[in-house]
Amino acid sequence: MHRLIHRVAIALAVVGIGVVASASAASAHGFTSTAYVDLTAPGDGTVVAELDLEYDLLVVSAAENENDDDFFQEGMGLFETGDEATALRAHSDTVLAYIDDHFGVAASGAACASRLVQEPSAHIRDEVPYATFVVSYDCEVGDGGYEMHSTLFPDDEGYVTDAKTIVSYDFGEGEGSVVLDSAHTSWSSDQPFWERLGEFFLLGAEHLLGGIDHILFLLVLIVGSWRLREVVLAATSFTVAHSLTFLLAALGVVDLPASIVEPVIALSIAVVAGWYLWGAWRRRSEPSLDLEEKRGFLGLTRPALLRLIVVFAFGLIHGLGFAGALGIDEPWSWTLLASLLVFNVGIEAVQLTIIAIVFPLLMLLRRRRPRLALWLGVVLAAAVAAISLVWFVQRLLGVG
Repeated sequence: MHRLIHRVAIALAVVGIGVVASASAASAHGFTSTAYVDLTAPGDGTVVAELDLEYDLLVVSAAENENDDDFFQEGMGLFETGDEATALRAHSDTVLAYIDDHFGVAASGAACASRLVQEPSAHIRDEVPYATFVVSYDCEVGDGGYEMHSTLFPDDEGYVTDAKTIVSYDFGEGEGSVVLDSAHTSWSSDQPFWERLGEFFLLGAEHLLGGIDHILFLLVLIVGSWRLREVVLAATSFTVAHSLTFLLAALGVVDLPASIVEPVIALSIAVVAGWYLWGAWRRRSEPSLDLEEKRGFLGLTRPALLRLIVVFAFGLIHGLGFAGALGIDEPWSWTLLASLLVFNVGIEAVQLTIIAIVFPLLMLLRRRRPRLALWLGVVLAAAVAAISLVWFVQRLLGVG
């Protein structure tokens, strides 16, 4: 039994150290970019695509792809001057060639011919300059539907990792949203509805797994919980809260800039980790103190109930972070609602899986070696608090 307990302690330590090491080696979400595409079909055999692409990334990628050094020099010289459209218009052929290499529309299996239909423009989106190109695709309409593919800003360019293309479409008979990334580069209007929902489920799961800040938040919730009920209620309140603001943000009802949301997310992790450290100080002479306190509403102690309220409040902020990752901002539709709910189910599935793995190991260690479990949690919480405070300062200053 002693050998088993030591193995449990080692397993928990490895999990915690591995996650924290990953966090310290990279930013919470890494260098990534989101492209936005609005697709419409007027009904005359054409598809109009309005592409919104991050300006500086587009300049670097298109200039390298088309060997247009003049575009690079002029484009970067005008970056964040408010006059970015000048370079875009002067080198629209370069950009259109890059778009044609990495984005396309087809109808009934036949590629549609592209042409620029209005002058490029630039504007601020997500607090950075974006370039807008409106491209018309002339298609020969057959019996099949429309297909689209996107490999905009691929990983092998070396500038960003796992860039996403958020597509909103309205073809008259159908409308909705899809998300393309390095693992899903194409989409068809004939795709069954359940397949699209499956992609949103995977996207939600992948986003939580790829968002180390959300995983750290969940880990400190787990180590700060003394009963299964506590951790389940905490995770559920977090899910309900982030689902609420996620939906409101996606529908455009709530709109907070990333410069506010991201620092608060980092700060929330530090607060929850600090909460555990404060509780550990209270339990330094009696590691099982929380198990002996009087329980009230929902079977929780007063500190646990207060922590539940705090977690719910921070969950509201995390929901804005999840919505920012998808970048969906469109009017109400049942298709949108289904997609967002399934995305959240994907997030919740990963959360419950992590809880199912980590919490039983933690409880076993607490029963057999309460002081070892306490100090293992202290080390993890202290490391998480330190990292999240660094993130908070970086994000507040705009350098993280």
